[in-house]
Amino acid sequence: MLKRHARTACTALAAAGLLLAGTGGATADSGPAAPSAATTLRTADAPPELLAAMQRDLGLTPTQAKARLAHEAEAGATAARLRDRLGAAFAGAWVDGADAATLTVATTRAADTAAIRATGARAQLVARALADLDSAKAALDRAATTGTPVRYVDPRSNTLVVEEAEPGAAARLLAATGTDAALVTVVRTAEAPRPLHDLRGGDAYYMNGSGRCSVGFPVTKGTVNGFATAGHCGRAGTTTSGFNQVAQGSFQASVFPGNDMAWVAANTQWTSTPYVKGSGGANVQVTGSVLQPVGASVCRSGSTTGWHCGTIQQHGTSVTYPEGTISGVTRTTVCAEPGDSGGSYISGSQAQGVTSGGSGNCSSGGTTFFQPLNPILSAYGLTLKVTGSDPGPGPGPGEPEPGGTWKAGTVYAAGATVTHGGASYRCIQGHQAQPGWEPPNVPALWQRL
Repeated sequence: MLKRHARTACTALAAAGLLLAGTGGATADSGPAAPSAATTLRTADAPPELLAAMQRDLGLTPTQAKARLAHEAEAGATAARLRDRLGAAFAGAWVDGADAATLTVATTRAADTAAIRATGARAQLVARALADLDSAKAALDRAATTGTPVRYVDPRSNTLVVEEAEPGAAARLLAATGTDAALVTVVRTAEAPRPLHDLRGGDAYYMNGSGRCSVGFPVTKGTVNGFATAGHCGRAGTTTSGFNQVAQGSFQASVFPGNDMAWVAANTQWTSTPYVKGSGGANVQVTGSVLQPVGASVCRSGSTTGWHCGTIQQHGTSVTYPEGTISGVTRTTVCAEPGDSGGSYISGSQAQGVTSGGSGNCSSGGTTFFQPLNPILSAYGLTLKVTGSDPGPGPGPGEPEPGGTWKAGTVYAAGATVTHGGASYRCIQGHQAQPGWEPPNVPALWQRL
């Protein structure tokens, strides 16, 4: 948590008999090929500023940067379908390689490995399911202190990682909770995460004239414009002014600790835009909110340090700040400094979350955490401001709209089920629905049942 005070700076599983939707193939009687995940997420339209930052911060060539975004999109869809297919045996997934061309999916069931390989992914057989490690972490979260400031499940090692800031703190935590030490990897750390306090994502705003944070993502609620940001930046009723010190609005709701989420309603002088502030002040377009997998690239915009990139390390991380514990945040290698709090994390054109906190800085490097955006949108009934959506052909003249429970603007979590056009679908990647992303159109996001 970094606060800046004012002036202080469902995949084709041939071996298992399960068809992979959305791989770009089509049969003679299946009609036009469904769009790939990369097409759905518009990775080919990545702006030059984002690609340049990826090259700088991740050491990529221009070709690798473009390929990486496409591979990450496809990996996310494949991993999501496999998670649904494997059920309780699923043990995590991640991407590797400079261009993220290698997807690994872990399972506790040997019989699953052929089905995983049939999708083109690597299969890894492990001892512990992701759900079991998540359950063990939840017990640690309830008893953790700043002596063990960070806990997360690492799918690569198939263990629960506890970062220890004080000698013996991890052992005391395991003893207090009765956690099997065989599940845990203890990592010594000198870092002390703190909140990053500080209507375009990444721009500065000021709270009650006494501190500075960064806009996360512009949103709307009915006819009201505003933005999502970090909860530790302000409480309900806190007034804000913009980057230009012009009166802007006020916090409508805020949660911190527990989560780190809030939203600000702006006055009529401010209009939400579908952009994040990129390198040199250039606009980076936002087209959706599909959360990307472990190992994927991610870039951050903040009012102190600007535009920096890194990779996603773990989802579902828990962090204990001096003010209390927050859970469900994502751990990244992106740097940040005081004043960057609340700012935007984006992968390609997909909004990921808002800066919560971290340690280190943008000179020597560090670790940061973001609060995922979709829970903020869902909790407060907000609509992410996006651009470039293709609404598709829609019904012809005189044709009725397809019936069903799917609805644009709704935030769907993985596993949610809807009906559309007389068929049932299961969500495989969490996102906020928008026109053009109806279930039959986006097999990267929905699997027909």
